[in-house]
Amino acid sequence: MINHTFPRVKKKALSILQVNLGYKCNQACKHCHVDASPNRKEMMEKKTVDLIPKVLEMYEIKTLDITGGAPEMHPYFKELIVKCRALNVEVIDRCNLTILKEYGYEYLSEFLANNKVKVIASLPCYEESNVDIQRGNGVFKKSIEGLKDLNKLGYGNNGSNLTLDLVYNPQGDKLPPDQKGLEAIYKKELWDRYKIRFNNLLVITNMPIKRFANQLKSEGKLDSYRELLIKNYNSKNLNSIMCLETISVDWKGDLYDCDFNQQLGINNIVGPTSIAELIRNKSLIEGQLIRVGEHCFGCTAGNGSSCGGSLS
Repeated sequence: MINHTFPRVKKKALSILQVNLGYKCNQACKHCHVDASPNRKEMMEKKTVDLIPKVLEMYEIKTLDITGGAPEMHPYFKELIVKCRALNVEVIDRCNLTILKEYGYEYLSEFLANNKVKVIASLPCYEESNVDIQRGNGVFKKSIEGLKDLNKLGYGNNGSNLTLDLVYNPQGDKLPPDQKGLEAIYKKELWDRYKIRFNNLLVITNMPIKRFANQLKSEGKLDSYRELLIKNYNSKNLNSIMCLETISVDWKGDLYDCDFNQQLGINNIVGPTSIAELIRNKSLIEGQLIRVGEHCFGCTAGNGSSCGGSLS
């Protein structure tokens, strides 16, 4: 009999602050668990953005992981990066690539390079038709153009300190393949076809949340996909799941154990509930119980999955 109860896990010392600046995006991808789109209006207020460098410094957190939506569309995106890089914090921009080619954002590639921002970019396939099915017509061509721009600036080049990682999401209701094997294929295909270079491929399992869950439900596959994740639970991945060392902040400044809990509205069990509370009262995060649910099997199934790719 399959156990549907996820094991209890506790926070370790924080190493990553992941911040969602808002749900506004220039795309509306089918697999998006955030349900981001051009029509979304939610954006983090300036007073909340200003607290982010303070939290990084107070808790000695060395990585800021910026996400959205398209986080680059936030009016204080650049200011936040400059302030955090001045603290010698690694900054990650989770970029959809097409934003680099949008009118009014042509400066972005050079800005990211000048500030040595690590770019983690979505490219769910090296085949144009597969990408456009998942992300919209014309997305693949814009993505390739964006990648070429980043390569020209040094991203993904051997010996460069500018890191460019790509993200693969499987199509539909299946687990992703082996990360290293697929990375080798990606590197060969993107170089042979477009002379594009990148550092690492991050393979991420699609979570049955928001837009992707609705898609699965309409196809009558939601329950079977959830069972697939539970059936493929791998206990070896439990000590590497991203929520152990990460705090997730939503556009309102509220705290969650991970980005997925954020989208499901599952707040922390105890301790501070907002980034402002983290500033007012330096609370003990390490050792706190993490809020878990059936969706957590998506992070431990098979080779495991996190914002940094496969776990094993």
